[in-house]
Amino acid sequence: MPGAAHRARQFFVALRPRVDADQRVDAYRYLNGPQRDVFESMMLRDQQHGIDVYRRVRAVAPANDHALFAAALLHDCGKGRVALWQRVVYVLLGASAPAVRARVASEHSTGWRRAFWRLVHHPDLGADMVARTAADPDTIRMIREQDANAPDQRLALLQVADDA
Repeated sequence: MPGAAHRARQFFVALRPRVDADQRVDAYRYLNGPQRDVFESMMLRDQQHGIDVYRRVRAVAPANDHALFAAALLHDCGKGRVALWQRVVYVLLGASAPAVRARVASEHSTGWRRAFWRLVHHPDLGADMVARTAADPDTIRMIREQDANAPDQRLALLQVADDA
């Protein structure tokens, strides 16, 4: 689980997210047209994070593991639109009051609380989105299982890159 320093860095990076054209071109090499649409629908901070995770995975994975690269780029697509303050509160509640976070993120949440539900369920939501893009089944599986406790070797690479 990421520590306070890691979370503080995430917060400050999230204040000014950016993805330059070269990064986008590089990422698009591993995404088909509908997957590019999914990537473009993500918030800029999630696009930036996806590219960061992809770069870390690419540095250690076999050069032809396109399914893993696509999963790295798209693993957070299920989060949808979430305000920065909602992400901060979600993380803080998870660390200090998980039962409260679970109540706030109930399936029947509406309004601002719906974002908490999406954050909890983003692996399944994202995997379902990516499944509609003619994605490799392994890409879908890795997105769905991104929080698995006993990952296979490829999923472990994704998890380490996501937590870095």
